[in-house]
Amino acid sequence: MIGLPPGVRIHLAARPVDMRKGFDGLSVLVQEELRRDPFSGHIFLFRGKRGDRLKALYWDGSGLCLFAKRLEQGRFPWPPPADGVVVLSAAQLSMLLDGIDWRRVKGPVKAPEVAG
Repeated sequence: MIGLPPGVRIHLAARPVDMRKGFDGLSVLVQEELRRDPFSGHIFLFRGKRGDRLKALYWDGSGLCLFAKRLEQGRFPWPPPADGVVVLSAAQLSMLLDGIDWRRVKGPVKAPEVAG
């Protein structure tokens, strides 16, 4: 996994996309459907209908980067299309890329209010 710069947000597009789309097509989807700026330095994740392919679009300051992954078995865990855009943490992204269902993992435990 590539380390993420501080402040980078990870946006997951819940609706499946045509995985033939490249830099330009995915950038337009980010602008028009997700209502986000593809050149913001945030990561935008897309999944195809079959669920075994994923693309990530990222502006690194000098150009757009497009990363792709295909699972040999299983599907990437994804929210229902009605959810629109979901923001993930870096830990959730790591689980997603490994094919682990990040939706079932509980977040950080709330700190106690008093000691003892």
